[in-house]
Amino acid sequence: MTAIDFSRAVAVVGTGTMGQGIAQVALVAGHPVRLHDAVPGRAEEAAAAIGARLDRLVEKGRMDGAARDAARARLLPVADIAELSDTALVVEAVLEQLTVKQELFAELEKIVTEDCLLATNTSSLSVTAVAGALRHPGRFVGLHFFNPAPLLPLVEVVSGHATEEEAATRAWATVAAWGKTPVRCADLPGFIVNRIARPFYAEAFAVHEEHGVDPATIDAILRECGGFRMGPFELTDLIGQDVNEAVTRSVWESFFHSPKFQPSLAQRRLVESRRLGRKSGHGWFSYAEDAEQPAPADAAPQDAPEYVVVEGDLGPAAELIGMIRDVGVTVRQEDEDDGTRLILPSGGQLVLADGQMSAEFRDVVYFDLALDYRSAGRIALAAAADVQEDTLAQATGLFQALGKRVSVIPDVPGMIVARTVAMLGDLALDAVARRVASAEDIDTAMRLGVNYPLGPVEWNERLGRDWAWELLANLHQSVPTGRYARTPGLHQWSYGSPSEDAS
Repeated sequence: MTAIDFSRAVAVVGTGTMGQGIAQVALVAGHPVRLHDAVPGRAEEAAAAIGARLDRLVEKGRMDGAARDAARARLLPVADIAELSDTALVVEAVLEQLTVKQELFAELEKIVTEDCLLATNTSSLSVTAVAGALRHPGRFVGLHFFNPAPLLPLVEVVSGHATEEEAATRAWATVAAWGKTPVRCADLPGFIVNRIARPFYAEAFAVHEEHGVDPATIDAILRECGGFRMGPFELTDLIGQDVNEAVTRSVWESFFHSPKFQPSLAQRRLVESRRLGRKSGHGWFSYAEDAEQPAPADAAPQDAPEYVVVEGDLGPAAELIGMIRDVGVTVRQEDEDDGTRLILPSGGQLVLADGQMSAEFRDVVYFDLALDYRSAGRIALAAAADVQEDTLAQATGLFQALGKRVSVIPDVPGMIVARTVAMLGDLALDAVARRVASAEDIDTAMRLGVNYPLGPVEWNERLGRDWAWELLANLHQSVPTGRYARTPGLHQWSYGSPSEDAS
């Protein structure tokens, strides 16, 4: 099935920020575009706003004047919904209320032709439910654009329970023809991005609530060690605490209060106090003009140990062995089948986060997972209260000698980056097993939709098929709430052959 021909008109109903963005995308791609809004005058205002944005594109050299003028000529605000009767696609971007959307599409179904695709841009409602009142729900799809739609490449193409394959394929091809990157997914709560991204926020909030690690330090660890573009505290302040918490709560309720999606009480208190982030001037952080932004916790300088003993190959942290040698620290290597640790001169051990706690062992300091240990600017260490001072000092000095800032956090099982990545991978593989989307589309969606440095399935492949399995097993034992219980999808993947296609 080919994309909708550029000669055919596309309609956008609802002319807020998202509606205007979607209309601009279709318009610049080459379609005639019709704008409709239930509020009188809003469609005309939206057309003027889109025209102004096209002017700015010309000023920046990203569009020529002739193309702008042609696009403006194709843009038509309409007051009567009946004027959408000959369109090939209608995209809805109205209020996120099920009854409002159902009533709109029931009215549209009476007007448009049989070959017209109907699409909702909902991010939180069931596509199947929105189409539930239609006589012909087979032509109904979800087209979930990300804000701002003209800039962000990802579009989730969502098939409801009754969506016909032909309609989904045509919608996918049309979005691709507009220059976007479409991914296919089934209609389960949160689709791909809003479902799989929950642990990025939830694990950080849990570490803050349960262990007292401050937001600035958690953000810095996830950015500088994990490779994420923004930390979850600063990102939710940008998104809006009310918006982010509402998505989390919606996914949690849709999955019948599964502990894997449990909302944060601390975030709820922010919403209740109207500390919504940048838009209100205060969220996790203050945005007052004279506010001093909190700095992450940095350990005081320590001397590097003269030598370390390496037991095993350190698994995902194997590159540290060469790095340690490069800075002049003697490395003594011992072949241990079950060893994945560094022994310090104090006799204490330095171990990669594995979901267990330092308090469970004698004189063990844990270090966090890094996306790339060579380029990481920061490393987190976790130690129980009874760890020897010399052991913690030598562990700190070792990473400082490697050019890293060091943040020492309490005895957090799974630490911060490691537990976040393991949970992201667990939910991603659960979505593959449930046929929400292919592994390839999930990785694409998470890289493009929320700017993750790697897709979660790709990350799991890099870490090894038993890494997340073992870390979550240990976490589940430490925190037996069900939150860290491994999904059947992770189970199937972990026991599969590395050559098997996860999609």
